[in-house]
Amino acid sequence: MSNLEAAINVSDCYARERFPSLFGYNLLLSLVLVLALTACTSRNVGPINEPAPDATQETARFINDYGDDGSLIVGVAFSGGGTRAAAFAYGIMSELDTIGIDDFPRKRAVSDSIRMVSGTSGGAVAAAYFAFRGPDGFHDFRERFLLQDIEQSLYTSLASPANILRALGGGMNDRDGFAKWLDDELFHGATFSAFDSDLAPLIWLNATDISHGVPFLFTHETFAALCSDLNEVRIADAVAASAALPVAFSPIDVRSYGPNCDYQTPSWKARALTDPHAPLRLNAYARALESYRADNSLTLIRLLDGGITDNIGITGLALARASAETPYGPLTEEQAVNLERLLFIVADAGKAPKPAWATSDRSPNLMEIGPSLANATITASVRKGFDALGLAVRDWQQEIIRFRCGLAEEQVREHRGSLNGWNCSDVQITVELLSFRDIEPSMQNRLNQIPTRLALTEEQVDLVINAGREAVRKNVAIQTAIDGIRQMPDLNGENSDDDGAF
Repeated sequence: MSNLEAAINVSDCYARERFPSLFGYNLLLSLVLVLALTACTSRNVGPINEPAPDATQETARFINDYGDDGSLIVGVAFSGGGTRAAAFAYGIMSELDTIGIDDFPRKRAVSDSIRMVSGTSGGAVAAAYFAFRGPDGFHDFRERFLLQDIEQSLYTSLASPANILRALGGGMNDRDGFAKWLDDELFHGATFSAFDSDLAPLIWLNATDISHGVPFLFTHETFAALCSDLNEVRIADAVAASAALPVAFSPIDVRSYGPNCDYQTPSWKARALTDPHAPLRLNAYARALESYRADNSLTLIRLLDGGITDNIGITGLALARASAETPYGPLTEEQAVNLERLLFIVADAGKAPKPAWATSDRSPNLMEIGPSLANATITASVRKGFDALGLAVRDWQQEIIRFRCGLAEEQVREHRGSLNGWNCSDVQITVELLSFRDIEPSMQNRLNQIPTRLALTEEQVDLVINAGREAVRKNVAIQTAIDGIRQMPDLNGENSDDDGAF
């Protein structure tokens, strides 16, 4: 028991003895006492970063092929939704891990071609763990995270006067809660330097900069603008910031150490700030980065749940494409030449249960309609964001094709080693949204009853995992993209050989 909770118990007993007829006085006294105590109590909220005058600015490229031929690139983006979202993400990745592609130059599954991983809130846990452990090491995620009762390590009940005061003070939990649990149980002190590897995919963890109202991406570019080094930031802190739901968690801080560091303004940022036709999302992001450097009055950037600004984790890819300097960017030239299929899977674990008042003649009250309003707002945002990403990706595909078809044969040979099987226009980028709506109706009803929490039953966890697997199996566009890669001739003019079954 903490000193704070002990003080509450003492005040409660004293009030009951002295003033038994004063209903509620004990609660009032507790609140006053806790308020006085918490006013003097520091909260562990950061900053989570350190100054670095010469921090790297380059964000990693998408692909490290390590024996892959580069023909298939897979990206995954996982939504918020607590353990439910993490379980849905795990089910999708587990199913992708069972689908064989070929045996040459090595035996590989679709999961081996995952080169982009993005996550928000609960989905950020799954994204970070996959990027940290890789396709061969993420299989224990069910036991190490999904089946754990993380809420035992957190303050969760608003029936507690102490928790009410914590919530009023910014949030019931600080870094000593979820961030500590993640670091102790999953990441063991690892920092973003762990992703600086030829085997690691590019990872985007998404939080929300509540000062500027924009997504906050844990990328080298973002931290270079802060005159800080992302490689020194703990993975656990970034994931906890992405999942910092207001009231339940305090905002987590990062500090701007500028402007006196060796920061070079990227050309895309200069264009985004001056071009009146620049995409609004890119302009807002550029203005936030500029503020990190130029606004001396705003040295602390407060981060909350990434779902506030991007609940399906697509900001990273959208900004990477919008800020690209080339028609094929953010791919490299070699990647663009070798690419045949790019598959980007967005996992939305949002739930939409039918409210009881929907089938009633009476009007719903505020407490009843509130959750439906929140669900409607999030769902509308998801649709808008996904549609915008789809349009951007279609344009990207056409630009890659125009670039490839303008190459001389010598340039193609330089990147591919051969002209065998070369078709400059045979590039397909597929973006698919997987959600509970892809599951058969009776199972949907059960999924929609699973709460957004960090503690679920084993039955609930396995139900959501199986839903993720089923969503992949039933998606025709994903099956078609994978079958297209299997049927592609290799550089020796032979078809790929695989033993996987879809």
